[in-house]
Amino acid sequence: MHEQAERRPGEETVELPESYDAGLYFIGRVRTPWLARAECPKNGRQTDAVCTLEVDAPYRPGLQNVNGATHLIVLYWMDRAARDLVRQHPRHAEGSRGTFSLRSPARPNPIALSVVELLGIEDGTVRVRGLDCIDGTPLLDIKPYYATTDSRPEAQVDRAGTVAKA
Repeated sequence: MHEQAERRPGEETVELPESYDAGLYFIGRVRTPWLARAECPKNGRQTDAVCTLEVDAPYRPGLQNVNGATHLIVLYWMDRAARDLVRQHPRHAEGSRGTFSLRSPARPNPIALSVVELLGIEDGTVRVRGLDCIDGTPLLDIKPYYATTDSRPEAQVDRAGTVAKA
């Protein structure tokens, strides 16, 4: 069930297809101190809260060797987000923005991504720092963060959307 957010001027919705193109397996749940979206930090770098990834028993063998990483990429499903917005009006911006130019959870496929610091693993529970979601959010995947592959120091985002690509 997704939340019906108040629509702001300049926002646009689409009618969603009747069926899905793919299936997903939730591998567990994310446990955080936040019970509502309004309580969540804007992004995981704005909090020092320790959160946990509760991995379901069948998937726990997949945690083998994960403790060799200092940071992880966590993918999770923002199950309470609106899925029909293609143009949004963020509170921090003048005018609307295309959904795919934002990190907002409101999107056709509400998949969220955070790079988190790994604090420890015990009995299928992964303790991390750097999440920004509601308690109980479905967990999709955990991947090691490789600075040599994942870091792009030259990356830029121009909020006006005018960064030219070479």
